[in-house]
Amino acid sequence: MRVLILSPTVFPTVSGNGVTAERWRFHLRELGVEVRTLATEKMGTSDLEAALGAFEPDVLHVHHAYRAGRALWRGNGLIGELPLVLSPGGTDLNLEVNSKERIELVKSLVARAKFLVVQSPQMEARVLECWGAVEEKLVRVPKACAWFGDEPYDLRARAGATPEDLLFFLPAGIRPVKGNLEWLMAIEKLYSLRPHIKAVLAGPILDSSYGKSLLRKLEKLQNFAIWIGTIPPQAMRAAYKGADVVANSSFSEGLSNALIEAVSQGRPILATDIPGNRWPVMGSGGLHPCGILYDPYDPWDLVEKALPLVDEPDLRQRLSEAGLARSSQLGSPMEEAEQLARIYRESLES
Repeated sequence: MRVLILSPTVFPTVSGNGVTAERWRFHLRELGVEVRTLATEKMGTSDLEAALGAFEPDVLHVHHAYRAGRALWRGNGLIGELPLVLSPGGTDLNLEVNSKERIELVKSLVARAKFLVVQSPQMEARVLECWGAVEEKLVRVPKACAWFGDEPYDLRARAGATPEDLLFFLPAGIRPVKGNLEWLMAIEKLYSLRPHIKAVLAGPILDSSYGKSLLRKLEKLQNFAIWIGTIPPQAMRAAYKGADVVANSSFSEGLSNALIEAVSQGRPILATDIPGNRWPVMGSGGLHPCGILYDPYDPWDLVEKALPLVDEPDLRQRLSEAGLARSSQLGSPMEEAEQLARIYRESLES
Protein backbone atom coordinates (compact mmCIF):
# COMPACT_ATOMS: atom_id res chain seq x y z
CA MET A 1 0.00 0.00 0.00
CA ARG A 2 1.33 3.40 -1.04
CA VAL A 3 0.23 6.51 0.86
CA LEU A 4 1.01 10.14 0.06
CA ILE A 5 0.64 12.50 3.03
CA LEU A 6 0.08 16.14 2.12
CA SER A 7 0.97 18.56 4.92
CA PRO A 8 1.59 22.33 4.93
CA THR A 9 5.17 21.59 5.99
CA VAL A 10 7.25 18.41 6.24
CA PHE A 11 10.77 17.64 7.39
CA PRO A 12 13.35 19.15 7.16
CA THR A 13 11.12 22.11 8.13
CA VAL A 14 10.57 21.70 11.86
CA SER A 15 7.01 22.67 12.73
CA GLY A 16 4.08 20.98 14.42
CA ASN A 17 2.72 19.80 11.09
CA GLY A 18 6.15 18.65 9.98
CA VAL A 19 6.66 16.68 13.20
CA THR A 20 3.26 15.01 12.87
CA ALA A 21 3.80 14.05 9.23
CA GLU A 22 7.26 12.65 9.98
CA ARG A 23 6.03 10.68 13.02
CA TRP A 24 3.34 9.10 10.87
CA ARG A 25 5.72 8.42 7.96
CA PHE A 26 8.40 6.80 10.11
CA HIS A 27 6.12 4.46 12.02
CA LEU A 28 3.90 3.56 9.07
CA ARG A 29 7.00 2.46 7.19
CA GLU A 30 7.81 0.20 10.14
CA LEU A 31 4.47 -1.48 9.40
CA GLY A 32 5.36 -2.00 5.75
CA VAL A 33 3.34 0.92 4.36
CA GLU A 34 5.19 2.84 1.64
CA VAL A 35 4.77 6.48 2.60
CA ARG A 36 5.90 9.78 1.18
CA THR A 37 5.28 13.21 2.68
CA LEU A 38 4.89 16.33 0.56
CA ALA A 39 4.89 19.98 1.67
CA THR A 40 2.06 21.97 0.09
CA GLU A 41 2.82 25.44 1.46
CA LYS A 42 4.12 26.77 -1.89
CA MET A 43 2.75 24.05 -4.17
CA GLY A 44 0.37 24.50 -7.08
CA THR A 45 -2.06 21.99 -8.55
CA SER A 46 0.26 21.15 -11.46
CA ASP A 47 3.10 20.40 -9.03
CA LEU A 48 0.86 18.04 -7.09
CA GLU A 49 -0.28 16.29 -10.25
CA ALA A 50 3.35 15.67 -11.17
CA ALA A 51 4.04 14.24 -7.71
CA LEU A 52 0.98 11.99 -7.92
CA GLY A 53 2.10 10.71 -11.29
CA ALA A 54 5.62 9.99 -10.06
CA PHE A 55 4.60 8.16 -6.86
CA GLU A 56 1.22 6.68 -7.88
CA PRO A 57 -0.22 6.40 -4.35
CA ASP A 58 -3.16 4.20 -3.45
CA VAL A 59 -4.40 6.60 -0.75
CA LEU A 60 -4.08 10.35 -0.27
CA HIS A 61 -3.93 11.66 3.31
CA VAL A 62 -4.55 15.41 3.53
CA HIS A 63 -3.33 16.82 6.84
CA HIS A 64 -5.05 20.22 7.24
CA ALA A 65 -8.04 20.74 4.98
CA TYR A 66 -7.27 24.23 3.70
CA ARG A 67 -3.51 24.63 4.02
CA ALA A 68 -2.75 21.22 2.48
CA GLY A 69 -5.97 20.60 0.54
CA ARG A 70 -5.81 23.77 -1.55
CA ALA A 71 -3.16 22.08 -3.71
CA LEU A 72 -5.99 19.76 -4.86
CA TRP A 73 -8.24 22.62 -5.94
CA ARG A 74 -8.56 23.59 -9.59
CA GLY A 75 -11.18 26.01 -10.87
CA ASN A 76 -14.19 25.17 -8.75
CA GLY A 77 -13.49 21.57 -7.81
CA LEU A 78 -11.03 18.97 -6.57
CA ILE A 79 -8.70 17.07 -8.86
CA GLY A 80 -8.25 13.30 -8.85
CA GLU A 81 -10.31 10.37 -7.63
CA LEU A 82 -7.99 8.68 -5.14
CA PRO A 83 -9.41 7.50 -1.80
CA LEU A 84 -8.88 10.44 0.53
CA VAL A 85 -8.34 10.59 4.29
CA LEU A 86 -8.58 14.03 5.90
CA SER A 87 -7.13 15.10 9.25
CA PRO A 88 -8.34 18.68 9.86
CA GLY A 89 -6.16 21.18 11.67
CA GLY A 90 -7.11 23.62 14.37
CA THR A 91 -7.31 26.50 11.88
CA ASP A 92 -9.77 24.51 9.75
CA LEU A 93 -12.14 24.23 12.70
CA ASN A 94 -11.58 27.62 14.30
CA LEU A 95 -10.75 30.03 11.45
CA GLU A 96 -11.51 28.61 7.99
CA VAL A 97 -15.11 27.81 8.96
CA ASN A 98 -15.67 31.57 9.16
CA SER A 99 -14.07 32.35 5.78
CA LYS A 100 -16.45 32.55 2.82
CA GLU A 101 -13.48 32.27 0.44
CA ARG A 102 -12.16 29.06 1.99
CA ILE A 103 -15.18 27.19 3.26
CA GLU A 104 -16.14 25.80 -0.18
CA LEU A 105 -12.79 24.02 -0.48
CA VAL A 106 -12.99 22.70 3.07
CA LYS A 107 -16.55 21.42 2.62
CA SER A 108 -15.58 19.73 -0.65
CA LEU A 109 -12.74 17.89 1.06
CA VAL A 110 -14.96 16.83 3.95
CA ALA A 111 -17.54 15.47 1.50
CA ARG A 112 -14.89 13.66 -0.56
CA ALA A 113 -13.03 12.13 2.40
CA LYS A 114 -13.58 8.47 3.22
CA PHE A 115 -12.51 9.15 6.80
CA LEU A 116 -12.00 12.22 9.00
CA VAL A 117 -9.19 11.66 11.50
CA VAL A 118 -9.12 13.68 14.73
CA GLN A 119 -6.72 13.31 17.65
CA SER A 120 -8.61 14.57 20.70
CA PRO A 121 -12.15 14.52 22.13
CA GLN A 122 -12.37 18.30 21.70
CA MET A 123 -11.55 18.10 17.99
CA GLU A 124 -14.13 15.35 17.56
CA ALA A 125 -16.83 17.52 19.11
CA ARG A 126 -15.76 20.54 17.06
CA VAL A 127 -15.88 18.59 13.78
CA LEU A 128 -19.47 17.56 14.51
CA GLU A 129 -20.35 21.12 15.45
CA CYS A 130 -18.84 22.57 12.26
CA TRP A 131 -19.60 19.91 9.67
CA GLY A 132 -22.76 18.22 10.87
CA ALA A 133 -23.66 14.62 10.14
CA VAL A 134 -20.23 13.10 9.53
CA GLU A 135 -20.26 10.59 12.40
CA GLU A 136 -19.90 7.58 10.10
CA LYS A 137 -16.58 8.78 8.70
CA LEU A 138 -15.20 10.33 11.91
CA VAL A 139 -12.39 8.37 13.63
CA ARG A 140 -10.39 9.39 16.68
CA VAL A 141 -6.72 8.39 16.57
CA PRO A 142 -5.06 9.51 19.83
CA LYS A 143 -1.93 11.57 19.24
CA ALA A 144 1.36 10.03 20.32
CA CYS A 145 4.70 11.56 21.23
CA ALA A 146 7.81 10.49 19.33
CA TRP A 147 11.40 11.63 19.63
CA PHE A 148 13.66 11.62 16.60
CA GLY A 149 16.91 11.22 18.49
CA ASP A 150 18.60 11.85 21.82
CA GLU A 151 21.25 14.41 20.95
CA PRO A 152 22.38 16.77 23.74
CA TYR A 153 21.19 20.37 23.72
CA ASP A 154 21.87 22.99 26.40
CA LEU A 155 18.86 25.28 26.21
CA ARG A 156 19.87 27.15 29.33
CA ALA A 157 23.29 27.97 27.92
CA ARG A 158 21.71 29.28 24.70
CA ALA A 159 19.52 31.53 26.82
CA GLY A 160 22.35 32.70 29.05
CA ALA A 161 20.41 31.40 32.04
CA THR A 162 22.01 30.91 35.44
CA PRO A 163 20.84 28.20 37.86
CA GLU A 164 18.81 30.88 39.64
CA ASP A 165 16.96 32.00 36.51
CA LEU A 166 13.54 30.59 35.63
CA LEU A 167 13.35 29.74 31.93
CA PHE A 168 10.17 29.96 29.84
CA PHE A 169 10.41 28.01 26.57
CA LEU A 170 8.11 28.70 23.61
CA PRO A 171 8.64 26.13 20.82
CA ALA A 172 6.48 27.14 17.86
CA GLY A 173 6.72 28.18 14.23
CA ILE A 174 6.69 31.97 13.89
CA ARG A 175 3.36 33.04 12.39
CA PRO A 176 0.41 35.15 13.57
CA VAL A 177 -1.87 32.30 14.64
CA LYS A 178 0.84 31.08 17.03
CA GLY A 179 0.87 34.39 18.93
CA ASN A 180 4.66 34.42 19.43
CA LEU A 181 4.97 38.22 19.37
CA GLU A 182 1.96 38.79 21.62
CA TRP A 183 3.41 36.28 24.09
CA LEU A 184 6.76 38.05 24.06
CA MET A 185 5.15 41.41 24.82
CA ALA A 186 3.26 39.88 27.75
CA ILE A 187 6.41 38.17 29.04
CA GLU A 188 8.10 41.58 28.96
CA LYS A 189 5.56 42.73 31.54
CA LEU A 190 6.32 39.67 33.66
CA TYR A 191 10.04 40.43 33.43
CA SER A 192 9.43 43.91 34.85
CA LEU A 193 8.10 42.20 37.99
CA ARG A 194 10.41 39.17 38.10
CA PRO A 195 13.77 40.08 36.50
CA HIS A 196 15.22 36.61 37.10
CA ILE A 197 13.19 35.06 34.26
CA LYS A 198 14.51 34.17 30.81
CA ALA A 199 12.45 33.62 27.65
CA VAL A 200 13.52 31.39 24.77
CA LEU A 201 11.59 31.18 21.50
CA ALA A 202 12.42 28.41 19.03
CA GLY A 203 10.99 27.53 15.64
CA PRO A 204 11.17 28.48 11.98
CA ILE A 205 9.88 31.79 10.66
CA LEU A 206 6.84 30.78 8.62
CA ASP A 207 5.50 34.31 8.05
CA SER A 208 8.22 36.76 7.01
CA SER A 209 6.41 39.98 7.93
CA TYR A 210 5.40 38.70 11.36
CA GLY A 211 8.88 37.29 11.86
CA LYS A 212 10.47 40.67 11.16
CA SER A 213 8.21 42.29 13.75
CA LEU A 214 9.21 39.65 16.29
CA LEU A 215 12.92 40.11 15.63
CA ARG A 216 12.62 43.90 15.94
CA LYS A 217 10.98 43.45 19.33
CA LEU A 218 13.65 40.98 20.45
CA GLU A 219 16.39 43.49 19.67
CA LYS A 220 15.03 45.59 22.54
CA LEU A 221 14.75 42.66 24.96
CA GLN A 222 18.15 41.01 24.64
CA ASN A 223 18.73 41.15 28.39
CA PHE A 224 16.19 38.38 28.96
CA ALA A 225 14.71 37.07 25.68
CA ILE A 226 16.15 35.29 22.65
CA TRP A 227 14.99 33.53 19.49
CA ILE A 228 17.29 30.61 18.73
CA GLY A 229 15.86 29.51 15.39
CA THR A 230 15.11 25.86 14.75
CA ILE A 231 16.30 23.22 17.19
CA PRO A 232 17.27 19.99 15.41
CA PRO A 233 14.52 17.38 15.87
CA GLN A 234 17.13 14.97 17.24
CA ALA A 235 17.78 17.40 20.12
CA MET A 236 14.25 18.43 21.08
CA ARG A 237 13.98 16.04 24.00
CA ALA A 238 17.09 17.52 25.61
CA ALA A 239 15.85 21.05 24.92
CA TYR A 240 12.65 20.46 26.89
CA LYS A 241 14.67 19.23 29.85
CA GLY A 242 16.35 22.63 30.08
CA ALA A 243 13.06 24.50 30.45
CA ASP A 244 11.34 25.33 33.73
CA VAL A 245 8.02 26.13 32.01
CA VAL A 246 6.89 25.30 28.46
CA ALA A 247 4.55 27.82 26.82
CA ASN A 248 1.91 27.66 24.12
CA SER A 249 0.71 31.05 22.91
CA SER A 250 -1.58 30.03 20.04
CA PHE A 251 -4.86 31.68 19.14
CA SER A 252 -5.96 28.42 17.49
CA GLU A 253 -4.85 24.81 17.96
CA GLY A 254 -6.04 21.34 17.12
CA LEU A 255 -3.81 19.40 19.50
CA SER A 256 -0.31 20.81 19.94
CA ASN A 257 2.65 18.45 19.60
CA ALA A 258 4.60 20.79 21.88
CA LEU A 259 2.10 20.31 24.70
CA ILE A 260 2.19 16.53 24.35
CA GLU A 261 5.99 16.65 24.32
CA ALA A 262 6.09 18.92 27.38
CA VAL A 263 3.74 16.59 29.25
CA SER A 264 5.91 13.59 28.40
CA GLN A 265 8.95 15.36 29.85
CA GLY A 266 7.13 16.52 32.98
CA ARG A 267 7.46 20.22 32.17
CA PRO A 268 4.85 22.57 33.68
CA ILE A 269 2.80 24.33 31.00
CA LEU A 270 1.58 27.90 30.56
CA ALA A 271 -0.85 27.92 27.63
CA THR A 272 -3.59 29.98 26.07
CA ASP A 273 -7.12 29.19 27.16
CA ILE A 274 -8.46 27.98 23.81
CA PRO A 275 -10.45 24.80 23.06
CA GLY A 276 -7.50 22.88 21.62
CA ASN A 277 -5.36 23.48 24.70
CA ARG A 278 -7.84 22.74 27.47
CA TRP A 279 -7.82 18.95 27.31
CA PRO A 280 -4.01 18.43 27.17
CA VAL A 281 -3.42 20.98 29.95
CA MET A 282 -6.40 20.51 32.26
CA GLY A 283 -7.22 16.86 31.57
CA SER A 284 -10.56 15.17 32.09
CA GLY A 285 -12.06 12.27 33.99
CA GLY A 286 -10.31 13.01 37.26
CA LEU A 287 -6.88 13.81 35.82
CA HIS A 288 -4.94 16.55 37.55
CA PRO A 289 -3.95 19.68 35.59
CA CYS A 290 -0.38 19.76 34.33
CA GLY A 291 -0.37 23.47 33.60
CA ILE A 292 -2.16 26.80 33.78
CA LEU A 293 -4.29 28.50 31.11
CA TYR A 294 -4.48 32.23 30.40
CA ASP A 295 -6.52 34.56 28.20
CA PRO A 296 -4.57 35.08 24.94
CA TYR A 297 -6.18 38.49 24.46
CA ASP A 298 -5.19 39.84 27.89
CA PRO A 299 -1.43 40.18 28.50
CA TRP A 300 -1.95 40.95 32.16
CA ASP A 301 -3.81 37.68 32.58
CA LEU A 302 -0.66 35.90 31.40
CA VAL A 303 1.31 37.84 34.01
CA GLU A 304 -1.17 36.95 36.75
CA LYS A 305 -1.17 33.26 35.82
CA ALA A 306 2.62 33.10 35.35
CA LEU A 307 3.56 34.67 38.69
CA PRO A 308 2.70 31.55 40.74
CA LEU A 309 4.77 29.46 38.33
CA VAL A 310 7.72 31.76 38.96
CA ASP A 311 7.28 32.08 42.71
CA GLU A 312 6.14 28.62 43.80
CA PRO A 313 8.52 25.69 43.17
CA ASP A 314 6.01 23.34 44.83
CA LEU A 315 3.38 24.28 42.24
CA ARG A 316 5.79 23.57 39.40
CA GLN A 317 6.60 20.21 40.97
CA ARG A 318 2.92 19.24 41.29
CA LEU A 319 2.25 20.17 37.68
CA SER A 320 5.33 18.25 36.59
CA GLU A 321 4.22 15.12 38.41
CA ALA A 322 0.73 15.41 36.92
CA GLY A 323 2.26 15.67 33.45
CA LEU A 324 4.36 12.57 33.93
CA ALA A 325 1.31 10.68 35.18
CA ARG A 326 -0.64 11.88 32.14
CA SER A 327 2.12 10.84 29.74
CA SER A 328 1.92 7.24 30.96
CA GLN A 329 -1.61 7.11 29.53
CA LEU A 330 -0.65 8.31 26.04
CA GLY A 331 -0.66 5.82 23.22
CA SER A 332 2.56 4.85 21.47
CA PRO A 333 3.56 6.09 18.00
CA MET A 334 3.25 2.52 16.72
CA GLU A 335 -0.33 2.24 18.02
CA GLU A 336 -1.11 5.53 16.29
CA ALA A 337 0.40 4.23 13.04
CA GLU A 338 -1.50 0.93 13.28
CA GLN A 339 -4.79 2.81 13.49
CA LEU A 340 -3.87 4.97 10.50
CA ALA A 341 -2.87 1.91 8.46
CA ARG A 342 -6.24 0.31 9.23
CA ILE A 343 -8.02 3.49 8.12
CA TYR A 344 -6.07 3.55 4.87
CA ARG A 345 -6.93 -0.10 4.16
CA GLU A 346 -10.60 0.50 4.87
CA SER A 347 -10.62 3.57 2.62
CA LEU A 348 -9.44 1.33 -0.23
CA GLU A 349 -12.13 -1.25 0.48
CA SER A 350 -15.09 1.09 0.92
